[in-house]
Amino acid sequence: MTCPLCNQRKAKRFCPAKGVQICAVCCGTKRLVEINCPSDCPYLATARTHPPAVVQRKIETDRAMLLPLIQGLSERQARVFLLMTSVISRHQSEGFQKLVDADVAQAAEALAATIETAGRGIVYEHQPASLPAARLLTELKALVGDIVKSTAAEHGAAAVFGLERDAAITLRRIEEAAKSTSKDDPRSTIFQELLIRVFEPPPGTASQDANAPTAPASSLIIP
Repeated sequence: MTCPLCNQRKAKRFCPAKGVQICAVCCGTKRLVEINCPSDCPYLATARTHPPAVVQRKIETDRAMLLPLIQGLSERQARVFLLMTSVISRHQSEGFQKLVDADVAQAAEALAATIETAGRGIVYEHQPASLPAARLLTELKALVGDIVKSTAAEHGAAAVFGLERDAAITLRRIEEAAKSTSKDDPRSTIFQELLIRVFEPPPGTASQDANAPTAPASSLIIP
């Protein structure tokens, strides 16, 4: 029996979404892309548990590139770093004003400077030069506020001590990383693309359901 999706290869796998036998290639390449796979599909479950070797190698390479950015940070700073970079990876650009790495650097720099200035007893909101950076700054600022509030609620006011300072340190690390990738190319998105690959599961290896629950920020903060 020939696969009804490609009309080329032999159909060997029963597809519960299509209700017919399909070939292994179509199963692997069209899974969660063109085929709305049910969560109980055994082939989907296997792919999530054991991703292809090439995918696994890419994941390991990306994580190896991210690790140096975390080195030297405390455990709490590293967790804040991961929260902030996950926000950057999910940021949605508006219209034709696409966020680039230079914008990421501007947003991180401005928020870090605002926090550092407040630590010296001066209230002053530093602002980035570009509109895309300003939009990202708003998201990062909201995240810092949520982290502080949730940490205080769960662990008490004493747990918040130094948290904003840690946030400033991690923002400076993000600024440094984004500047390094945009130094030779102002339109570079290399840093963002790395974060997207790290935080978003590859097609067919994990759930891409937009309604899937995400861990609350407070669960990642160590007092």
